[in-house]
Amino acid sequence: MRVCLLASGSKGNAILVESGGSRLLIDAGLSAREINRRLELVGVDGHSLDAVLVSHEHGDHCRGLGPMARRYKLPVFVHHKTRLALRNPGRLDDCREFDDGNTLVFQDVQIETVPLTHDAVAPVGYLVDTPAGKVGVLTDLGMTTRLVVERYRHCRVLILEFNHDQQMLMEGPYPWHLKQRIRSNHGHLSNESAAGLLSDLVWDGLEGVFLAHLSDTNNCPQLAEVSARQVLSAQNSCNPQVMIGTQAQPSSCFVAE
Repeated sequence: MRVCLLASGSKGNAILVESGGSRLLIDAGLSAREINRRLELVGVDGHSLDAVLVSHEHGDHCRGLGPMARRYKLPVFVHHKTRLALRNPGRLDDCREFDDGNTLVFQDVQIETVPLTHDAVAPVGYLVDTPAGKVGVLTDLGMTTRLVVERYRHCRVLILEFNHDQQMLMEGPYPWHLKQRIRSNHGHLSNESAAGLLSDLVWDGLEGVFLAHLSDTNNCPQLAEVSARQVLSAQNSCNPQVMIGTQAQPSSCFVAE
C-alpha cells in the first residue's frame, strides 16, 4: 500500500492511493500538467493510473479531471448529481455514476461512498478497502455525523480535513459571509472539530494519519499538528505516522507491506 497527498488545500486537491493491482487518483484539482509533474515526483507514470474518483464538483477538486481522464483513458467514478454539476469537464468517455451510499467494486479494491455535509450537490467521502487495509478519505465536510463515525472506524490510513483554526479564521481577512460559510455545517472542519473526529476513529490498527485541506490563510501546519498530536498522545492504542498535506508539493508517502 502507498498513499500520498499530491496536493492538498483550497487551491487544488489530488490524492494517490495504490494497493496491489490498483492505482487510483482521488480528485484532480490541479491542471493535468501539474498533476503529472507531481506524480513524477513520487515515481508514478500517469499511464499506470487505473481510475479517477471525484468527491464533488468544486474546481479545487475537478480542475484537471477531463484532461486526465482523456489522456489516460481513465474510468471516472462520480455521483450522478455531481456529474451533472461539473463545469465544462469536456468529454468523459467512461463515466461510472453511482448514488448515495453505493459500494463500488473495481479491480482488487472495494470502494464505499459516504455522503457528507458540504455546500456541493452530492459530496462524498471514500473508503478504499484494499487487500492491505482500508484507506479513509474524509475532506470537505462541515460537520461530523454518526454515519461518518460509524463508517470510518477501523481504517489503516485516514486522510482527514484540518481546514482552519477558528481564531485565525475569525480574525483573518475573509469577508464575513465567507467566514460564516466556512464555519457552517456545510463548510469545513476546524482543527478542533477534526481532532474530535480523530479521537472517535483511533484504534489499534491505525498506522497513518494525513492532515488535509489546510487553509493557507486561516491555518498553519503547526497548529493542525498540535491538535492531532494532542489526541494521539492521550491514548495508547496506536502510534500512527502523522503527515501534513500542502498546496505546493506532494506530502510524505505512507508506505506499508
